[in-house]
Amino acid sequence: LALAGASVAVTAGAPMLGPGAAVEALRGLADDSTANVVVRELRVPRLVLAAVGGAALGLAGALLQGGLRNPLAGPELIGVNAGAALVIGTLVIVGVPTAAPALPVLALLGGLAGGAAVMAAAWRHADRGRVILVGAAVTAVLHATLFAVVASGAQYQLGVLFRFLLGSLANLTWDEVRLPVTWSLMTVPLALACARRLNLLRLPDDVAEQLGVNVARTRLLLIALAVALIAPVVAVAGAIGWISLLSPHLVRQAAQTSDARLVLPLTALTGAALLIVTDQAARLVFRPLEVPVGSFTTLFGGVVLLVLLRRRLVTVRS
Repeated sequence: LALAGASVAVTAGAPMLGPGAAVEALRGLADDSTANVVVRELRVPRLVLAAVGGAALGLAGALLQGGLRNPLAGPELIGVNAGAALVIGTLVIVGVPTAAPALPVLALLGGLAGGAAVMAAAWRHADRGRVILVGAAVTAVLHATLFAVVASGAQYQLGVLFRFLLGSLANLTWDEVRLPVTWSLMTVPLALACARRLNLLRLPDDVAEQLGVNVARTRLLLIALAVALIAPVVAVAGAIGWISLLSPHLVRQAAQTSDARLVLPLTALTGAALLIVTDQAARLVFRPLEVPVGSFTTLFGGVVLLVLLRRRLVTVRS
């Protein structure tokens, strides 16, 4: 699925290219110089961000769901999306002069600050119920602040913020893609190395403690790693929903296992495939109009999750 989406990402659009022409454009040898620029400077960076961002979002969802033992845990519960959105909204509405290359960095800091606020509030008692409640409260406060800022803005200022809140991979260059790619090179291997701890956290807390796991500290470390995975993606592409929530469920359903040694790498691949494919749908379905990819991930994710829940209910009844 990811390879099929990648093929469409490189060849489809304006200009439309055949496989051979796309390869030539990737090498910078196409007869049409416009094709070289479009493929190398627009389509490939977008494809790379979809793959890296989808993998990071999927892994973050698996860490949160496993660490908190909550099948609905996602980045919306740990303040990252709301923190990054608040920073961008404040800069846009207040009109703070900001260089374009600095926006992703500032959004990253906002996302990290939102995640840090949740962790700080839950530091002493990091049981899963408290973390979820604290995350929901912090996110609500950040969203309320964002809405107050937006309400004071003019209509023409809301376009950038609207695109950021929905999530979009459009018109991103290598300079912007470099931030999440660099972070992912550090955070993805760390996430994959957490498989054993995630498996132990599936046990009751007292049993895990007897096996040598500091449950509270491990849970906070997993949340911190999830924040580090999500924040760079949100900083560049906005709040892309449902990839984090849906990818682990699809993997556990398909593989019929909750073993994190298998779930984590497959979730990264599934998240990458989902974001690549939904981004192509957002780019091509309503051509020449392009829809933010967050709209498609929400639509697709909601439908698929309902199907999975129905199948699970049917299985339980039978």
